[in-house]
Amino acid sequence: MTSGTLTGAGLSLSTAAVWGGGDFAGGIAAKRANVFRVVAGAHACGLLLMLLLVWITAEPFPPGSTLLWGAVAGITGAIGVAALYRALAIGRMGIVAPVAAVITGVLPVLAGIYSEGMPAPIQLAGFVLALVSIWLIARPDGEIDTHRGLGLAVLAGVMFGLFFIACKQAGHHGVFWPLVAARITSTLLVLLIVAFSAGDKRPLRPALVPIVFSGIPDTSANALFIAATQRGRLDVTSVLSSLYPASTVILARIFLKERMSATQNAGIVGALVSVALIAAR
Repeated sequence: MTSGTLTGAGLSLSTAAVWGGGDFAGGIAAKRANVFRVVAGAHACGLLLMLLLVWITAEPFPPGSTLLWGAVAGITGAIGVAALYRALAIGRMGIVAPVAAVITGVLPVLAGIYSEGMPAPIQLAGFVLALVSIWLIARPDGEIDTHRGLGLAVLAGVMFGLFFIACKQAGHHGVFWPLVAARITSTLLVLLIVAFSAGDKRPLRPALVPIVFSGIPDTSANALFIAATQRGRLDVTSVLSSLYPASTVILARIFLKERMSATQNAGIVGALVSVALIAAR
């Protein structure tokens, strides 16, 4: 196993941990305020963070193609986050988040195989085990309303898969500038939706704290993901990063007292084993 493989795997797992925490906070915020307002506020917080990091690191201004891919990531990411946060708000966190993650992992794996060739057999085994494990975590346990929000979770997964692919392309010439472009695009898109929608007008104040704890981790995880793709294959980093439901489920268990079934526990164990297989070379 090379140092690059270890670094990429570590960054990917860090992405998963931070993303899961941000999604938990985003789901809480979406229960208290309009989901599009929540996403707009979260992405505005992320934009401020990325601008600060650009200034601190003095990252060189990238080519226009990098900013364009960043904008594509912003659009797909905004749609994905809005769908996921709404799903988390109306469904059970311990189910809708893993379903989105399973869908998220499929497109980047196919794109990675197409652009970078087949991974090692042991990694393919890890991919399969990871997706099966996430599905076990997501498997309904017979309680009522376990299917609420699953359609939105599937939409979120597709958008996040496209987001991963766009981030890989945007990451060829930087980390923070592509995310500045992404956050400008996503914030403006969601603000436009808010301006022309006649729906929920609940104030943001009750959701401000979880919005901040959603936007900062979410954008930080995006930066970690781009850094991971710069050190490894898209399919490897995407599947490992897609394990983010583990932290969402654990936080939901701790703070919301959502029960974890035997199949979910088995899925978490399988996910841990899959990490070792995917990171092995």
